[in-house]
Amino acid sequence: MPSISIVLTQYFANAAGYELKADGSLMQGATTLLKATVDRGRITANAHYDILGLVAENVPDRASLSVRYAKSINFDKVGSLALACKAAPTVHGVLERMARYQSLVSDSVRYDLIPQGRSMFLRQQVLLGHGPGLVFSPEAGLSAMYSAIDQMAADNVTPERVTFRHDPPRDALAFNDFFGCDIEFNADADGILFSQGTLKAENKLGDHALSEFLTKHLEEELEQIGSSPSLVRDTKEEIGKHLSEGLPKMADVARELGFSVRSFHRRLSDHGVNFQSLAEETRREIALGMLQNEAHTFSEIAFLTGFSEQSAFNRAFKRWTNQTPANYRKSLTP
Repeated sequence: MPSISIVLTQYFANAAGYELKADGSLMQGATTLLKATVDRGRITANAHYDILGLVAENVPDRASLSVRYAKSINFDKVGSLALACKAAPTVHGVLERMARYQSLVSDSVRYDLIPQGRSMFLRQQVLLGHGPGLVFSPEAGLSAMYSAIDQMAADNVTPERVTFRHDPPRDALAFNDFFGCDIEFNADADGILFSQGTLKAENKLGDHALSEFLTKHLEEELEQIGSSPSLVRDTKEEIGKHLSEGLPKMADVARELGFSVRSFHRRLSDHGVNFQSLAEETRREIALGMLQNEAHTFSEIAFLTGFSEQSAFNRAFKRWTNQTPANYRKSLTP
């Protein structure tokens, strides 16, 4: 059943003047308005939209509420999604990770990046939602996405356009002030259009420590081997840089290193390796290194080593070591 991280719903409830407790109780002062079931830090999408519907019926200024919600979010509190985004060097990379890892915080909506000329449209699609609170999904969701991008970009970010499929709220001008651009209502899609300049902007919150860890660990592994040629080292380093976006394609890595695909394949073959084996080695080495630090959760390690879900990472790790990640980490404890 689709679910949502309770953290996001808590931020929304707080912005509306309510309190959503960790046990799922929505409070207005000392009064319990409803009780949602919490399972591993998530509530069902139905419970989430019940809460949004209650707010919609009692808080008339929708746009102002969505803006307050977006501004209140501490991005570091959303776990693996924040970690993945911090590994991105540019705003474009952040958007790609947001779309890729959205299910980490909510699998009731989906975000897609759609090229429009030289610009990029971040489109939101609701997969499951109901009731009067449904209108908050695009309004609050896209506001939160923009707020995160604006906090990360080294330069000021002004979207080219923001569009909503529904009618404007009575305080719609709050969106104009917040996004800094024209807002189109009754449009064909819910989304934000970002310019090429914004896409290229540096991610000032990029986690350089994480990036350094990934490359430093590879360097240490290669130094221990001692005989690895520079092409092998450079290939593994390039793979490691991009794993948080998913497993990179051979053609993309070849281009980054200045080779055609055919030449790249031939050069690797001359060293007795192939791209697939190097990608597998890189994933394994980074995973083994990150498991030594208990601050990294298994889900974070899975996504940062290019797996779309933790179960796929668990299967690969079992194949590499004949152990589960949990058992391997336990074996490191004296």
